[in-house]
Amino acid sequence: MDALFSTSYQPFTIAGLVMTGLVAIETLSLIAGFSISHFIEQSFDPESFSGHHADAGTTEVLGGLMGWINAGRVPFLIFIITWLAAFAGAGFMIQTLAASILTALPVPVASLMAFVLAAPATHFTTRLVSHIVPREETYAVSHDDLVGRVAQVTLGPLDQGLAGRVKVQDSHGNWHFPMAKAAAGYQPLPVGAQVLLVDRTGPVFVVIPAPETLKTNS
Repeated sequence: MDALFSTSYQPFTIAGLVMTGLVAIETLSLIAGFSISHFIEQSFDPESFSGHHADAGTTEVLGGLMGWINAGRVPFLIFIITWLAAFAGAGFMIQTLAASILTALPVPVASLMAFVLAAPATHFTTRLVSHIVPREETYAVSHDDLVGRVAQVTLGPLDQGLAGRVKVQDSHGNWHFPMAKAAAGYQPLPVGAQVLLVDRTGPVFVVIPAPETLKTNS
């Protein structure tokens, strides 16, 4: 166990700890009623990896690499977690194998080898994950498309003051966790209440109590 915290394993141990932390944060955020992955996804553009100011050759190479390992085809947080897991796993395997033969490799060499091996591992893993949680279906819905849908209050109560949060299912059956406030003139809406998204101001939706005919059993 002590070997895992030695200098030879340090980059891979750090990658594994970061991955574990991201998984824990996302799990806790979902329990609390919202998704960190969703917020990251809203500001993530897969094309930004290639860089708008890079020369054409660099842009083509980076764009091709990111496309091959499926960046943008699954939620970005899942992509990062998958790559960190692949990098950490490859690094541990390389250093353990090298140490069993002779001695652990220099950290830069082992890190480069792990980086190279992590690419195909990420490619195949995200390809499988994309069939379960495809980014195109989960995040292609705009905020305007959610207006008119019934949601449930997850962080509230909702009034005309600070925004709370609701969870709402889009037309593909995927969940979103936007900020929301009660419309003017309505009483505070408690956690668990079903509400109707009637408008939005920027990222904040305006909601009213859902009519009985639109309420669901969830």
